[in-house]
Amino acid sequence: MPRSLLVLVAVVALASWAWRGHVRAEDGTWLAQHARPGDIRMLSSETCPYCLAARRWMTEQGVPFSECFIERDAQCLADYQALGAAGTPTLLVRGQRVIGFDRARLREILK
Repeated sequence: MPRSLLVLVAVVALASWAWRGHVRAEDGTWLAQHARPGDIRMLSSETCPYCLAARRWMTEQGVPFSECFIERDAQCLADYQALGAAGTPTLLVRGQRVIGFDRARLREILK
């Protein structure tokens, strides 16, 4: 592969990585400003790495949310089953179900 192509691929990869970081930070700022206590409830599993990542991100960004664990809390499990959720995390955002941690969907609902 020609050296110039390698340089181009590296530059594009770096730009993409930088843009994702910018978007994440912008999402966090926006969500922290617009979400109110009680707007976001995360139904989690103790063994879910995606739940852990979502919890860390929202906490670091200052996004208010509550969380329950389907293994520990009977009401949480009942809510999870009633929602027909297919995986965790499942978020309730102002009463709307969001399967998985989707920052764009959270923004859409909170607008």
